[in-house]
Amino acid sequence: MRRTIVMTGATRGIGRVAAEYILRRSPDVHLVVVARGSSGARLAVELGAGGHAVSYVPADLGSLQSVCSAAAEIRNRLEAGELPPLRGFVGNAGVQYTNALTESPDGFESTFAVNVLAHHLFVRLLQDRFIAPSRIVITASDTHFGDFKHNLGMVPGPVWKSPDVLARTGAFPKPQSTAAGRTAYSTSKLAAIYLVHEYARRLPAGVDAIAYNPGFVPGTGLARNADAVSRFAMRRVLPLLTLTPFATSRDFAGRCLADVALGTVRAQTGSYVDRDRSARSSEESYDARREGELWEAAERFTRDIRCQGGSVLG
Repeated sequence: MRRTIVMTGATRGIGRVAAEYILRRSPDVHLVVVARGSSGARLAVELGAGGHAVSYVPADLGSLQSVCSAAAEIRNRLEAGELPPLRGFVGNAGVQYTNALTESPDGFESTFAVNVLAHHLFVRLLQDRFIAPSRIVITASDTHFGDFKHNLGMVPGPVWKSPDVLARTGAFPKPQSTAAGRTAYSTSKLAAIYLVHEYARRLPAGVDAIAYNPGFVPGTGLARNADAVSRFAMRRVLPLLTLTPFATSRDFAGRCLADVALGTVRAQTGSYVDRDRSARSSEESYDARREGELWEAAERFTRDIRCQGGSVLG
């Protein structure tokens, strides 16, 4: 059964491993990678080696207008029959800044814009094109627990506030600091879980939504905005932790992400999958009031984004 899976964050790290594994495991998949222009074109060529069906759609996930244009292109290709039926979306892209002051072109704090709003907009603009059974996977993080057990004290825990505050720069104390940037990251991952719970409630039957936690994976590109010492530690020192239970190797985390996307890992819609099995996320992540509040805010933030062809998210 031929099918399309759309994926963000496939350029490097666990996303690259997952993309390669998806194509090896399921030759019936046409993988559409969403990435910046030149890197997307190169990625599609590399992943397509050996006859795999891969194409790309250019997008800057920091710009909601760019996301809208990318979703419109995917819709057009599906409607024209250029792509097989849409049965999967993997929102794996994520950013972490060294401050909480970086602003997106749309005026949102950039961590929130990419890690929360970009994927929400993709899901909403494509949701009527999914053919059941389908699976939407959003990469979360165990930093949302906010305790030493889950992140070795390297990332502050989330600090939840009104989405109208979280969506703007300066939401956390000392917003110019690395700690504020990392707090924005962990908080955005808590927000992603909240939205997955809302998708489970709101999406049509047979279109499942899963939050995937890869664990702590050193050696990825997540620290690319950090200082030189931190980047060196992530690349050269912290990967040694994969020899212990405290960290996950990039290959294992990527293969697990692929298995979740392909449905190999059994999980009900709304589940939190910790690497290769369903688990319970933090107690804080089960808050129906916050989930509804975030859904309404995300809808409001994206409602007036005008897409290619004049369509508007309703």
